[in-house]
Amino acid sequence: MRATEAVPETIADPDDPRLDAYTRMRERDFVGRAGRFIAEGEVTLRLLLGQRSRFRAESVLLAPERWPGLADAIAACPDPPPVYCAAKAVMSAVTGFPIHRGVLAVGVRGAELDAAALVPPPPAPALVLGLSGLTNHDNVGSAFRNAAAFGADAVLLDAGSCDPLYRKSIRVSAGAALIQPFARLPAGQDWLEVADALGLQALALSPGAAETLEDGAVPARALLILGTEGPGLDAATLARARPVRIPMAAGFDSLNVATAAGIALHAIARVQGRLDRA
Repeated sequence: MRATEAVPETIADPDDPRLDAYTRMRERDFVGRAGRFIAEGEVTLRLLLGQRSRFRAESVLLAPERWPGLADAIAACPDPPPVYCAAKAVMSAVTGFPIHRGVLAVGVRGAELDAAALVPPPPAPALVLGLSGLTNHDNVGSAFRNAAAFGADAVLLDAGSCDPLYRKSIRVSAGAALIQPFARLPAGQDWLEVADALGLQALALSPGAAETLEDGAVPARALLILGTEGPGLDAATLARARPVRIPMAAGFDSLNVATAAGIALHAIARVQGRLDRA
């Protein structure tokens, strides 16, 4: 039954085969193996269903009381997905943990995008965020949220960074991972080669850099690269890129990597004229 019909399908059995994809969401490698991902919460579902998302919803699973408030958004889809309603106890039995929001969806990942297709060609301004070795889903999700907030053209992730379509990353990103263009670099891809190929100036964010973003000119076409917390970026990347830092109070030079990304992206976006000045 489709969502454009009056009533979605009601499911009372956690073992119903129509819920197989939701049962498998307990597995951390769900995205990598099945080409699917799980989205949860109303804000995220609306973004997944909206025109800005490059992904489509394969199905939606709701607690019955959530259906009236979301029926309009589902019906507005050009090809509305099947909608299943199940009591929260059934949803919890399916997923293995309590579903407080009562809103889940299975998304289809689709084809991976190429970095060159996401970045405006020279001489147009460009702002790209590069994530190198970020293995914390909260940090990746927060970085995507910042990238969307400050108008970045794309996010590039190296092979060592975790998947932005993992359920927790999507949730922490406030759904930004569904609308922010991103691409995964091949294993071993050199960041400076990527920057050269795309006509970008590589800015390597590091607390040990001599230059701050306030001191130097902000490039019109920037690739802002961040490394994982603790080790940071490798020495070779720092030596070949333009290292920059965020000025901080004396005696302390540590910021969460996603927070640092937000501050740096804001500084670049402001100079590039990407921010709403109304």
